[in-house]
This record gives sequence, structure tokens and C-alpha cells, in this order.
Amino acid sequence: MIEVSNVSRLYKRAADEVHALEKVSLEIPRGQFIALMGPSGSGKSTLLNLVAGLDRPSSGSISVAGQSLDALDEDELARFRAAHVGFVFQFFNLIPVLSAVENVELPLLLTHLSKSERRERALTALRVVGLADRADHLPRQLSGGEQQRVAIARAFVSDPDLIVADEPTGDLDARNAEATLELLRTLRRDFGKTIVMVTHDPRAEKYVDVVHHLDKGVLLESRPGGSAGGAH
Repeated sequence: MIEVSNVSRLYKRAADEVHALEKVSLEIPRGQFIALMGPSGSGKSTLLNLVAGLDRPSSGSISVAGQSLDALDEDELARFRAAHVGFVFQFFNLIPVLSAVENVELPLLLTHLSKSERRERALTALRVVGLADRADHLPRQLSGGEQQRVAIARAFVSDPDLIVADEPTGDLDARNAEATLELLRTLRRDFGKTIVMVTHDPRAEKYVDVVHHLDKGVLLESRPGGSAGGAH
């Protein structure tokens, strides 16, 4: 599903070169839920952005869902993201003046679906995350955990091949963090979604199939997570 081959990412900062990633190679099978872990500045968010088509490597190549991202220009990358990638962020990034169902509908505005089809899809996604009864609520009328569930519904409403999650439990209490991780695992198990998550949360390890550890831009080790035994 995802093939990262010998990828490095350098940033120029004044006169310095910052090596965010150093010759990282990684293969992620379709339908796997993986965590990228490591200290701040280890390169995990850089790797997530590269896999999601939000950034480009300085060297090396990345292929996602059979598509080589290196060959795409900016417009093609934007179309690739719209068609293949769903995004979940730490701070939910919901539009405050839109209801839950309208927020979930947003990615579908880029499709050829009719208004009624968009609404039905969005309501279905909210049912999957257990929020069908909150469809007409504004974000400020929802708890943090509910807002993150709306954000997850928005991420998979367009049926993407890949869901990327950047610290999805970082702004949640323990109970809502566990519920969010369980929901992501359900998307992997019941819908076959490939999920790449950046996290500092040690609780995440028991929900994922594989943990990949980075430090100073280098992939150090990969080990099974708690879900690996039940992966299928």
C-alpha cells in the first residue's frame, strides 16, 4: 500500500541544513494500522506529511496506493490527496459555524455526488462513529471526544485508501483517547483502512499492528503492536 524507499528530507534553516529524515525505507501493507513514535523532532510528522502527499522528499521515492508521488505536480498531488487520503488532526480542525454533518460533508464537495448523496454519506459516516444523534450540533455543542469522532468521520467519508492521523489523542483525556484509538482500530478491522498515525501516546501501542520508532530522522526499529495478533 505504501512504499517509502531511501527517503531523506532536508530543510534549509538560515545557513544550516536540518536533516529531518535520513534514508528511511518502509513498507506498509494495505489494511495495516501503524504508529510512528519517537521524541519531538525525530522526523515522524515529516514522514507522515510525505506519505500523505503534503510535502516532497529531498531524495528517495514514495509510492502510495500504486501511485508514485514523485511524478505528480502540485495540482496532481492535491487531486491525489482528495481521492486517496483522509486526515485526522490533534485539534480536530472543525469549521465552527457548520454542524457536525456539514463538517463531515466537506471532503465530498470535491466529488461529483449530488447534495442528497453527500448528506446520506455524511450521515452514514456519523453513524459509524456513533454520533448519528448529534448530526445537527455545532462543534461548540460537542465534547472534545465527540469533536474528534466527527473529524474521524470526515476523514473516511470519501472512502480513502489511507487515513493519516497526527497526534489524534493529544488533546483528549484518557477515556476519550482510548475511544478514539478503538474507533481507528475499528476502521482498520471493519473497513480495511490503512492508517498511519503519529503519536506520543503509549496507550496507542496496544491498538496498532506495528510500531515504527524514529529518532533524529532515522528509523530505528519496528515491532508488533498489541493488535498484531488479531490482524487480518
